[in-house]
Amino acid sequence: MLRKARYGLQGATVILLVTLSTLVLTSIIAILAVFKFLAPKGRAFNAMTHLASWFGELWVSINNGLISFYRDMEWDIQMPDGISHQGRYLVCCNHQSGVDILTLQRCLNRRAPFGRYLLKQQLIWVPVLGIAWWALDMAFLRRYSREELLRNPALRGKDLENAARACQKLKHIPVSMMTFPEGTRFTEAKREEQSSPFQHLLRPRYGGVGQVLYSFDDALDAVIDVTITYPYGTPSVWQYISGQVRKISVDIKLRPIGDSIRGRNFREDSIAKRGLKTWLDSIWQEKDVYITRKLADEAAKK
Repeated sequence: MLRKARYGLQGATVILLVTLSTLVLTSIIAILAVFKFLAPKGRAFNAMTHLASWFGELWVSINNGLISFYRDMEWDIQMPDGISHQGRYLVCCNHQSGVDILTLQRCLNRRAPFGRYLLKQQLIWVPVLGIAWWALDMAFLRRYSREELLRNPALRGKDLENAARACQKLKHIPVSMMTFPEGTRFTEAKREEQSSPFQHLLRPRYGGVGQVLYSFDDALDAVIDVTITYPYGTPSVWQYISGQVRKISVDIKLRPIGDSIRGRNFREDSIAKRGLKTWLDSIWQEKDVYITRKLADEAAKK
């Protein structure tokens, strides 16, 4: 009973403090967005971009600082050398929970560049947040539904060109493009439904990864490959913010990008499409082996 009360108090406190920091910092970033919109391209515009990113990283640092008070939460992070805060990266991660995003922020904030996501174009109209996301250079994409493609086949492949245009401004600033190639959170039911060949992962989808590789072409430095393992079961966001998670293991690798998949239009080039799928499948095979071994090692310690 006392433990539940403690978790409830801890979680409520974190929610309150994160809400306050979010309101303050997104408001500041939204104000910066006005100056950024009015600023001429060049030094003033770039200064607004860097300042907005700094406030974005500050927000993440505040969130990480709140969670760091939970001394009984153990972190096992394997971080490679060579990741630069001034680099340009594609980040690929397995997906099990909303905690994955918070874990990525915990591991990569201020080490890698500020993370950007491919967002639906409609999200730019979300009050305050939409403006803040624009100021933070999130890539807003116009995607087409199945019905739209059936009515107008000429739209097929346009989403790839839309992604290239949306990412154009990101090619010239430090950036981490965040992707979850599985497209949805892992569950045993989804794994069985997909007939996934992996024990702990769903089949990776190459569409989002291919969009980033095509859009950035030679501008990307490398791939940051992240594998997250929860040795004591997949936690919810509430369990994470209330201090109920016992351990999170994160293995991070820095992978080169081969010329056979860099900047290639996988929608029109069948060889590039096959190469991209083979490359991503091989990474997922390594992840599955790692997770299996990691869980077995942790189980032996219990």
